[in-house]
Amino acid sequence: MTIRSVDKWLGSLAAGLLGAIAATAVVAQQLGPQEFRDPKTGQIWTPENVGGKSGPNTPQDRAFNPQGQVVTSPGNVVQTPAVTVLGTVPITAGPTVPIAIIDNATLSAIPARNWQVVLYLNNNSAAPINPVIECRFTNAGNVVLTATANLPTVAGGQRVGLTVYGPATTLFVDRADCRLLSPS
Repeated sequence: MTIRSVDKWLGSLAAGLLGAIAATAVVAQQLGPQEFRDPKTGQIWTPENVGGKSGPNTPQDRAFNPQGQVVTSPGNVVQTPAVTVLGTVPITAGPTVPIAIIDNATLSAIPARNWQVVLYLNNNSAAPINPVIECRFTNAGNVVLTATANLPTVAGGQRVGLTVYGPATTLFVDRADCRLLSPS
């Protein structure tokens, strides 16, 4: 292949690429701007109007920006939850094993009602106890609600399950920390 034929070939390639770019621009103009019609509201969204003015501060918006929620804690809510005996645990309380432990605390929401923590309590001692549990429902580290649960007597060696209820789901909660206040 000669230098002249390589130049000719490169010129043809460049002309073809420029033609393809021009054709793409024409097709894009014929298709018009990209848009999306919201089926619920009928609003047409385009790249020009997305992210423009903000609307009301809804719970859904706060879920994406938890620090946008400013809530003062109403103090301490005291509850007396029902407990369900689930079984027994070995009696191992002593110098290195606590009298009781909280196990598998799980935060979830009851839609259109409240946040809740489902947890289990193991009484590792042979003696009955009257446990008190404190759960702090927080949003980005800020306390939304503190709930204290006064449990009925839990017999020695029992494993029980219970639910501690938190604030309404209209408030955003990203964490719930529960600890045993009594017995310690």
